[in-house]
Amino acid sequence: MIRKTRLFTPGPTPLLPAAQFAMAAADIHHRTAEFRALYTRVLAQLKEFVGTKNDVIILSSSGTGAMEAAVSNLTSPGDRVLVLTAGKFGERWSALAKAFGCAVDVVSAPYGQTFSIDEVKAALKLETRVVFMQATETSTGVRHCTPAVAKLIKDTNSEALLVVDAITGLGTSHLDMDGWGVDVLIGGSQKSVMIPPGLSYLAVSDKAWDRMEASYNPRYYFDLRKERKNARLGESAYTPAVALIAALGAALNYIAGQAATTEKPEGDLAAGRKMLVENAETISAMTRAAVLAMGMTLFAPDAPSSAATAVLPPAGVDSGLFVKELKSRFGAIITNGQGEMKGQIFRIAHLGFFDYMDTIALIGALEQVVVKSLPQLNIPFGAGLVAAQKLYANRSQTAAADAKCICGRTDACCSLQNPGFGAASKA
Repeated sequence: MIRKTRLFTPGPTPLLPAAQFAMAAADIHHRTAEFRALYTRVLAQLKEFVGTKNDVIILSSSGTGAMEAAVSNLTSPGDRVLVLTAGKFGERWSALAKAFGCAVDVVSAPYGQTFSIDEVKAALKLETRVVFMQATETSTGVRHCTPAVAKLIKDTNSEALLVVDAITGLGTSHLDMDGWGVDVLIGGSQKSVMIPPGLSYLAVSDKAWDRMEASYNPRYYFDLRKERKNARLGESAYTPAVALIAALGAALNYIAGQAATTEKPEGDLAAGRKMLVENAETISAMTRAAVLAMGMTLFAPDAPSSAATAVLPPAGVDSGLFVKELKSRFGAIITNGQGEMKGQIFRIAHLGFFDYMDTIALIGALEQVVVKSLPQLNIPFGAGLVAAQKLYANRSQTAAADAKCICGRTDACCSLQNPGFGAASKA
């Protein structure tokens, strides 16, 4: 049979065709009026996409470059920082902070779980300068409760800045940077904005800009103050990834266009972002329902992310079986676990250019793998598809009932620590 390769990975994600066309046509020099007009427009669009009044900075780097920039620009050697971690990307915050000489306190949770607010409160010290966390931990499929952490910092009158890696959270979770009091929010190009790797971006609060003037860790290429100064002139400090910036502009146009109306034919980025998040919430819920119906277990059942679903295979089965079978038989690319989780979980992504049809196709292919390779489970064809179809059909009713918090969490974390968010999340 003919096989069409499809990415179901949490980055890179499937590319938007309009973005590919924009890259192909991006024969622009970066010190010209044409590029300055493009760059200025894209920076303004990014502010709308993030949902902030703060300045947004673009870097020609992967998301890790933006994470490093956050550490190097906001800390000095010896500063005490707090890292909230429950996976590989949380651990990356620890490694980066140590590399720049910070004294690192850590609140950790087992893989597949999230940390409690009580633990964070106990670890937050008077001298804590920065708190680093993820909005979603893609290595384990977990969503953390960002608003509850932000509220804790505010309620304790802490001077700590809150830096959130939202590289997979943007476009898959409802985030309110300004309303919650997040100081730095980080995104990446190869995620929900549907373009290739190579760009990262940071939305930065006034409080964080002020902190940079008092920080003296070394920085050169990743000096955010330098980028901010140049961005106000419509330029980047150094040679930018011109084609990727053109692609980003096309992708943001597409997202806005999803919310186009007769009165506003050009669309609305804030409304388009909301639709992008709702799409991820819906197809991730479909996927969770399907894998449960096929006799498997969710790795993060209590705090599932909408960026990616992490699945535990049946006992004694290596998760690589699903990765290999889906690729060899159907051209569907999913990801194995990272590091020590390799062989123990597999991950299916939902962020960006995925839709209902992609999700139904992937579930159907997954059923083929289960029926052929795991006959001992006795799972009939259609079990996963029926569960997903029912979830989709009932989504308008179930969404309001299930969403107890604007960040998607349904446990006691936000409802106890931040009760006002529950009502705000109702569909």
